[in-house]
Amino acid sequence: MKFPVSTILLIILVATGHIFAQKRTAPVKPKTAATKSAEVGQTAVVIDETLSILRKTPSLFSDVVHRMQRGRKVQILGVAEADGVKFYKVTAPPANFGWVQADAVFGKFRPGDEERLAKLVQAIDAFDQIEVAGQFFELYPASKFRPAILLLYGDVLEEAAAKLTKSASTQLKRDEMAASGAPLHSYYLNFNMLDRYRRLGIIFLFNSAAKQFHYDGASWKEIVTKFAGTSEAVEAQKRLDALKAKMEKTAAK
Repeated sequence: MKFPVSTILLIILVATGHIFAQKRTAPVKPKTAATKSAEVGQTAVVIDETLSILRKTPSLFSDVVHRMQRGRKVQILGVAEADGVKFYKVTAPPANFGWVQADAVFGKFRPGDEERLAKLVQAIDAFDQIEVAGQFFELYPASKFRPAILLLYGDVLEEAAAKLTKSASTQLKRDEMAASGAPLHSYYLNFNMLDRYRRLGIIFLFNSAAKQFHYDGASWKEIVTKFAGTSEAVEAQKRLDALKAKMEKTAAK
């Protein structure tokens, strides 16, 4: 039986439209690596908390499990790409697992992470900068960037010492300290704003005469000892000399 040409054209148009409609409504699935990635099985550390959301599926639109904190170690179980970014499927002890944006974590296994983290340390500020620098030292102890980061770390902590001095002078009450009979310097060295620095192993000295905190200079001492002859060592020695002068400073008359 023969069909008119107009009927045949109509059938073709309907069929083609149906196919296009199917293509438009098909969901976009994340691309999962066809072969096992070298990243699978590796351990990474969460550093960038702005990206560290643990998700149920590899998508920026997925339901959230929770936001992982800086310093948390995760093991990579899988790799996928979606929404223009790479995701790692991870286990996050004690009992969580899910997908996290790969940019949120750092590790020795991935080329470029060392330099990427060094740049992040320099780019952020406030206490986050101190925490991330500490993570850098732990993750890359033999890094070529270590002297520069150590120098920056010390400068940031000396700036923090000045802010701590100002806060302590405002919050510690002179009458209360005098009434208790405890040594003045003990109040300052028990100042509650020092607590989070102590948890990172950071020590501040206190000049009782000037009533000022100062960073103890541990990072500068490491530069002078381990990286002698470098430009960073020259700068570190200048800072150690300045620290000595500050600690010998007497009260203003």
